[in-house]
Amino acid sequence: MDDASGTPRAIKNDITNLQFATPRGVQDITGIDKSAYERLLLLADMSVTLNGVFNDASNMSHDVFKTVTSTSVARTTTLTVSGQTLAGELLYTDYPLTRADSGELTWAVPGVLADGTVPTWA
Repeated sequence: MDDASGTPRAIKNDITNLQFATPRGVQDITGIDKSAYERLLLLADMSVTLNGVFNDASNMSHDVFKTVTSTSVARTTTLTVSGQTLAGELLYTDYPLTRADSGELTWAVPGVLADGTVPTWA
């Protein structure tokens, strides 16, 4: 994941779980002569929510995300699963911190596709 200056940072140790999606829009083009839907695929998208634990060490998660609310930069985000990678330029829209009553400090950072490039697995 890039920080606000575009420098890649390995913060995978701070991430406890994530959710990502790469949906496509669809347009209903069903004519009145049909008994089932006809559709066209439209634009591609990508979204991600990273969840993790607060770590204020240099170049770790807090260093990367603390500028989300004050900068408007796209950040290269790369997910790697079993040697396969999915990279995208994402805009992160929030950096909410949660302190549970048991004391842990966690975050959940949502991101959305920024640049119109279709995310593809490599």
